[in-house]
Formats: sequence, C-alpha cells, structure tokens
Amino acid sequence: MTTHFNDPVAREVWTTLRAINDAWTKGNPDDLVNHFHPNMVAIAATERQRLDGGPACIASWKRFANAARIHRWEERDPIIHLYGESAVVAYYFDMSFEMGGQTIEMGGRDMFFFVKENGRWLAVADQFSPYPA
Repeated sequence: MTTHFNDPVAREVWTTLRAINDAWTKGNPDDLVNHFHPNMVAIAATERQRLDGGPACIASWKRFANAARIHRWEERDPIIHLYGESAVVAYYFDMSFEMGGQTIEMGGRDMFFFVKENGRWLAVADQFSPYPA
C-alpha cells in the first residue's frame, strides 16, 4: 500500500514508521535501535506487562520476529497529527504469520508517539490493541 502525505514533516514521520515496521516484519529487528527512543514505553501484543525502555521494546519485537514467519503485513488508513517536534501516528493493520506450526491471520490498531531529537524522529510510545470482538 502506498500512502501519501502532503505535509513534508508528516512524510518524514511516516517514513520512520514504515522503517520500524519493515525492520521487524522483514527480518532486521536490530535496526529498531535506530528508531526507538532509549526511554520508549510500549503496550505490545505479546507482553502482559508494559515494556519500559528502548532495549526492552527492541527485545520484545525481536523475540516475536524470531519466533514468527511473517507472510504479510499491511498498514491501512493511517493518520498523523503533528505537534511541533512530536507526532502521533495511528493506523489499522492486517497481518498473516506462522508460529508454532499454525498460520495466524490477525488485524488490529496501532498508535505510535514520536519526538524529534537531533534531527531524527524516534518512537517514544506504542500502543497496540486488537479489534474488539
């Protein structure tokens, strides 16, 4: 899916979000170190407790990427709200992956919060939620 944003800052943020998702869905989760803030916090699909700190977030994404064989990942209907040197990105996603010998189809909602530090957009928060039943 190709997404276009008219605002050049929104395009920068979207490019960062896409780099994050490409890193863990295409087998390079170590690249997340370039996009996750050291003080990031996240509510992830695979963890009961919140993740506190960039290293904890990277480790969680990496565990999932190493345990799953991702067949398909797609972001849909993204929105980006800019607030000076910060941004909120929310989107829907659909994915298919194999884990433990089973193929799993799932979708949900994701919302990231970014800050711009030293000329780069960094994720400082992520909130995943499945679609309601």
